[in-house]
Amino acid sequence: MSDRYQALSSNPVTRRVVRAFGLPTPVSLQRHEPGRPVASGPMLVGGARGGRLAASITEILRSIEAHVVTEARGDEERPEFAALIFDATGIDDSRRLRSLYDFFHPVVRTLTTCGRVVVIGTPPERCPDPRQAAAQRALEGFVRSLAKELGRGGTAQLVQVVEGGEAGMESTLRFLLSARSAYVSGQVIRIDQVDPGDVVTPDDWDRPLAGRVAVVTGAARGIGEAIARTFARDGAEVVCADVPAQGEPLTAVANRIGGSALQLDITDPDAPGALAEHMGIRHGGVDIVVHNAGITRDRTLARMAEEEWDSVLDINLSSQERLNDALLDGDVLRAGGRIVSVSSVGGIAGNRGQTNYAASKAGIIGMVMALAPVLRERRATINAVAPGFIETQMTSAMPLAAREAGRRMNSLGQGGQPVDVAETIGWFASPASAGVNGNVVRVCGQALLGA
Repeated sequence: MSDRYQALSSNPVTRRVVRAFGLPTPVSLQRHEPGRPVASGPMLVGGARGGRLAASITEILRSIEAHVVTEARGDEERPEFAALIFDATGIDDSRRLRSLYDFFHPVVRTLTTCGRVVVIGTPPERCPDPRQAAAQRALEGFVRSLAKELGRGGTAQLVQVVEGGEAGMESTLRFLLSARSAYVSGQVIRIDQVDPGDVVTPDDWDRPLAGRVAVVTGAARGIGEAIARTFARDGAEVVCADVPAQGEPLTAVANRIGGSALQLDITDPDAPGALAEHMGIRHGGVDIVVHNAGITRDRTLARMAEEEWDSVLDINLSSQERLNDALLDGDVLRAGGRIVSVSSVGGIAGNRGQTNYAASKAGIIGMVMALAPVLRERRATINAVAPGFIETQMTSAMPLAAREAGRRMNSLGQGGQPVDVAETIGWFASPASAGVNGNVVRVCGQALLGA
């Protein structure tokens, strides 16, 4: 559904009226196009004294052919920067947080439209003393606040890199610096220690999933269709799964992307075995599993029927657990496999009338955190996305006031697109993302409430 307010605020004639009333003017976000370079302009790189990641950052930026600037010149010569990147791993005391101000204060206004800010630190719990832990945790407040100040479609993220995780940084920096992360902002992402041999660098970064087999549940429409389409674009062989009632649109999606359709009711007791058997026999296993299927049955708890509670918890959460058990117990998920679950900002912040839905989506986060070390032992990963307001058939049916509030109550001032969720899942699914495990990343434009 089109965003009429955004169209009006972008129109040269009506934009004056919007600004006169002090209303927000959300910009049109730049989204990924195949063949488009990661970097659209110069990137300013700095760091605190004693940082440990300067060499790794430089090597990655060289691989994406970025125009790297290490010193901002005088105002009369200063370019607009596509990205500001700061290695904060050397900040080991609260007094040294001043280096953030010294780096960003003179240049933050030079960030171009849809520019990127990335601060790289160390997980506080991995710091050897309390002062360093406090300083590293302070980075989170800094980044989340800066993300709300940028405007013009700019985003800011904090990447926490465990010592030994340097080899796993490239896919994450490529994602965050590119248009693929258009609707992701104010997030904290952790990169764990990883064996360099587990990080498989794609031959072609425009087709990072080439040679991989993926299954996507709930693929007949909306976000599921966007995930399937994005995976196919990125080179994967995609099995599109959905309930038999969605057979016709499901087949249409599969045909459009050159994939295959699998009619499967994931709540059926036989579904886990059927999926494991299908992927094992037809494809020799599976590399990527995306748990996207889900429903809502909104009602306040006092008015909620038993079946409304049971169906939401079963489809949204319990079915994922059963499918995972079958795929893992049967060794159907191959080495280097990726499991990605679709949670929700509602599972983090809660929503009135959604006790069932929020419980199921929060449960997904618990499942991801609990399974992350199990998957690590298998040289695989599990992560989750938590979408906010995404422009789908479901949100288009919302009352006007609620729909407009959902669109505006985030730092980017607009709703996201299904492809924004799909691009984030594509990054999780990449064979180069071996160090990204147990993360929950919100795709919400940095929702202003509850997140």
